[in-house]
Amino acid sequence: MKFFLIFCFTHSNIDKFEALLNEYFRCDKPHIIGLAAVNYSADQLHLSPNYFGDVVKKETCKSPFKYISLKVMDIAKERVLDTSRSISEVARELGFKYLIILPRHSKSAGYMPVEYRSLS
Repeated sequence: MKFFLIFCFTHSNIDKFEALLNEYFRCDKPHIIGLAAVNYSADQLHLSPNYFGDVVKKETCKSPFKYISLKVMDIAKERVLDTSRSISEVARELGFKYLIILPRHSKSAGYMPVEYRSLS
């Protein structure tokens, strides 16, 4: 008789995913590795990327890529408001390879970084 180990991806695992992303953006990893990726997150949580994608989608109704993108936008919005750092610095801190990506990526949220900064 064969036994199969079934992983249960619960809210505590979503919390682990969220904590992983928070830690990722608190340190130098985005600058060294680049933007957080689905494969990286799955690996850190010891799950296959496909399984990880399925369970994140089921628990959050968002793909892992979308979840990470929204997290990046939240962090970017917060950091852009700090006028002691340039938009370019914020982009580099978040792991954007090309500085132009942050404004284009932010535009999907409704504002360019400079516009968002001027609103506050």
